[in-house]
Amino acid sequence: MDLGIVGRAVGLFAVTNVDDLVVLALFFAQGAGHRGSARRVVLGQYLGFAAILAVAVAAAFGATFLPGAALPYLGLLPLALGLKAAWRAWQDHREGGTDEGDGRSGAGGPGPLEVAAVTFANGGDNIGVYVPVFATAGTGGMSVYAVVFLVLVGVWCAAGRFFATRPVVAAALARWGHVLLPLVLVTIGLLILVEGGAFGL
Repeated sequence: MDLGIVGRAVGLFAVTNVDDLVVLALFFAQGAGHRGSARRVVLGQYLGFAAILAVAVAAAFGATFLPGAALPYLGLLPLALGLKAAWRAWQDHREGGTDEGDGRSGAGGPGPLEVAAVTFANGGDNIGVYVPVFATAGTGGMSVYAVVFLVLVGVWCAAGRFFATRPVVAAALARWGHVLLPLVLVTIGLLILVEGGAFGL
């Protein structure tokens, strides 16, 4: 295995996914205390990133499943999920409870499809970066990038959970997570829409 490609893959992944750490920490914190929530977050992260990889690899081979003009509109996914989370937090506040105690979210914490949707939407701009890199790396190099990226998704999940379980961070997220999660998701959604020029913005 070419160590040079591995190093470039690690650098490329880190640069394009640093914002995911914050979102992952919030997702892990949201599911804290709920059985199986961490597994659902990890599954969702892998599903979302696998979709990003699939689209990027297909585009590198010349197949365009997702037109470039459609990428900015992926911002609607985190925006909708953020508004949903904000509505749920507002309802909980009115009822004098919290997300953790009312059981409204079913199994507790985000579901894998929610996490996958946010991961995919947030990584929409990554596709534009990955395609030329994959196209010039060739099939062998592309395989190395894909393997390294998938390994690093696991590292990112471990880091997100680590941050979410540090006492000081966990206390802050437990107190403010119900506000921060919708805020972060809505911000991500709006940034994707605005930076991509969706709806003529």
